[in-house]
Amino acid sequence: MAIALVETTPSSINYSKYFKFEFDRYALCSDSSKRKILKRDVDIEIDENAYDYLILVGSDAFKFFTKKTSITEYNGKIIDDKFLPLLNPAMMKFKPEAKKAIEEAIEDIHKYVSGELTQKKIPEDRCYGITDSKELSRFLIKARDCEDYDFVALDSETSALYCRDGYMLGFSMSYEPEHGVYVDCDAIDQTCEALMQQIFNKKRVVFHNAKFDLQWFQYHFNFEFPHFEDTMLMHYMFDENPGTHGLKTLALKHTDYGDYEAELDNWITDYRKRTGILKASFSYDMVPFDVMRHYAAMDAIVTFLLFQKFEKAIVKNEKLTWVYKNILIEGCRFLTQVESNGVPFDSFRLEKAQKIMQEDIDNAVEKLQSYPEVKAFIKAKGGFNPNSTVQLRSLLFDYIGLAPTGKKTGTGADSTDAESLQKLAEDHEIPALILEVRQKVKIKTTYLDKIIPNLDMDGRLRTNFNLHGTTSGRLSSSGKLNMQQLPRDNPTVKGCIKAKDGNVIVAMDLTTAEVYCAAVLADDKNLMKVFKDGGNFHSTIAKQVFRLPCEVEDVAEHYSIERQQAKAVTFGIMYGAGPAKISEQVTKDSGKYFSPAEAKGVIDDYFMAFPKLKAWLSNTQKFIQANGFIYSHFGRKRRLPNVFSQDKGIASHEVRSGVNALVQSVASDVNLLGAIDMQKYIVQTGMKAKIFALVHDSILAEVPEDEVELYSKKLQEFVQADRGLSIPGAPIGCDFDIGGDYSMGKFEKFYDLA
Repeated sequence: MAIALVETTPSSINYSKYFKFEFDRYALCSDSSKRKILKRDVDIEIDENAYDYLILVGSDAFKFFTKKTSITEYNGKIIDDKFLPLLNPAMMKFKPEAKKAIEEAIEDIHKYVSGELTQKKIPEDRCYGITDSKELSRFLIKARDCEDYDFVALDSETSALYCRDGYMLGFSMSYEPEHGVYVDCDAIDQTCEALMQQIFNKKRVVFHNAKFDLQWFQYHFNFEFPHFEDTMLMHYMFDENPGTHGLKTLALKHTDYGDYEAELDNWITDYRKRTGILKASFSYDMVPFDVMRHYAAMDAIVTFLLFQKFEKAIVKNEKLTWVYKNILIEGCRFLTQVESNGVPFDSFRLEKAQKIMQEDIDNAVEKLQSYPEVKAFIKAKGGFNPNSTVQLRSLLFDYIGLAPTGKKTGTGADSTDAESLQKLAEDHEIPALILEVRQKVKIKTTYLDKIIPNLDMDGRLRTNFNLHGTTSGRLSSSGKLNMQQLPRDNPTVKGCIKAKDGNVIVAMDLTTAEVYCAAVLADDKNLMKVFKDGGNFHSTIAKQVFRLPCEVEDVAEHYSIERQQAKAVTFGIMYGAGPAKISEQVTKDSGKYFSPAEAKGVIDDYFMAFPKLKAWLSNTQKFIQANGFIYSHFGRKRRLPNVFSQDKGIASHEVRSGVNALVQSVASDVNLLGAIDMQKYIVQTGMKAKIFALVHDSILAEVPEDEVELYSKKLQEFVQADRGLSIPGAPIGCDFDIGGDYSMGKFEKFYDLA
């Protein structure tokens, strides 16, 4: 058997200590000084046909031979019965997190070479399509009556990403191992619908990314799912890193069926080449049923197998089991409803804001072009694009003659980011004007221009809220609108989120939630007393740490800088920042230089005031350093293998990330659990209030005016419920803002609509 190993450039790695068989060694590029390999740098001379297997080390070799892009996804898994990708073992020195994946891949490569491991394929009689109602009925009866397993795996194939934008093409189901079907939706008659609901009532329904499928099955068929599971969220319990939870990725890693969609992917690629259809315009309704059936059925088969494996693992850990059942599954059901509710937008305001914003941009650009320096630049260069960093750099530093701020980009060039432009604006009007143009262009193009065409017929926008998008457990948002990144300083977008007549927007925001949670976790009575005593938290901290000679309520007015310092120190300490970082942040926030020595003094005073907080932070850091993981109060596990990195910078960052995740996840879960309980109450009582978003530590809802008092009271009760994380006599703070729109009236003032 002939085997070749191909790395990017010649290296000193001793691959013989990893592989117990003979192999020929090649490099994609013979020049070892090359750090980034371009296509023109490739000079390898190898006869692929002369080898039974090619071990491809690193992403460059992997991409060159397989034309695929994600080596992490295929690490250790055979491609085309020949190529065996492997992450570069050199990574282990600096990123210990890669060690397990590399060792497992090496083990699998040995198994492929020895013949112990092969890529399996389900036979046609166990993986097929159904287009006939009678045949479907017979299959569903077998699935319903199967007593060997109390669950079925279910997956949908759709023509769009959102249930209101398209239709269901079909669904796949598996009720026993290595057996699945793909069903054309045209085969579903009333009898089949009834049988499907019987199955969903009787058995647990296993999805991969349940929130997506729930919405499609509920919207188009009105199915109910009393008991469901989600293999994507299960995997999130084992690996909290984003981007690792796709079905294809997990199939490659955890089943014997490898890249079962490869032939379908090739068909789609060929189809797009033949028709000229762009990737963004392609949808699965273009794929014939006979082409789709095998691969769609495999989705259900693989989901079934993943659930068998993951459930056995998750029940062994009580903490992870509790989080999965009570936060993730309940959260999934809750967010399905939140997304279905949709964000209420006002079309009139959107169109008005869009028009005015464009006029403002045009006026600002016209004013910008009136400056002699800009005129000279346009004459010399043939035009000026404010969004071009190269042109902007030339204008500011060559034509106007401004001195760079000292801040550099990743490539070493002088920075022209927002912070730099604000600094340069102190010496000239043009940077401020450019900053204004940039901000308004971003609001218009990123938000207004995209929101308007994505509104549904009811004037609401449906977007995504994700339980698995962050390592800390905080929710993320994606899709048609990222609700977590709405502009803060400009009320335009928030002001377009407007309640319908007879309703108001109720925004509940947790106050100083992360510090509150830290006080409880640290059992710091002094810090708890700050909350018990009430008043403005940061003013209280400033008065205590700096021993200010005034009442708490006067701190903001007379000692604003000290208050800002205390705020920066509080959050800095929570996230493991040292004197240098806190010095930088306070200087930026207060506009007054705050030296690292001053920062250290304040930190020392802070810890003298709150000694148990200091001890808790120190013990937490030591635990992370010793174990490489940490559990949150509710049981989330944050894995931190890079604390063992030989790079001290990477190791220390990993420790800070662990402390950060510990505090952030708890505050986020308190908010989410409160929202879940509120939604259950809404359903139980028949209230008409609609929770439509969770943004950071806020819960947003559109509430009928006659329900506001009850809704606010109950939501506060649920959020402040004692979940083992409360200060006696001082529940976590809840601030309520109530108004006609999410800007709470700022939009009307900004656009003079009053």
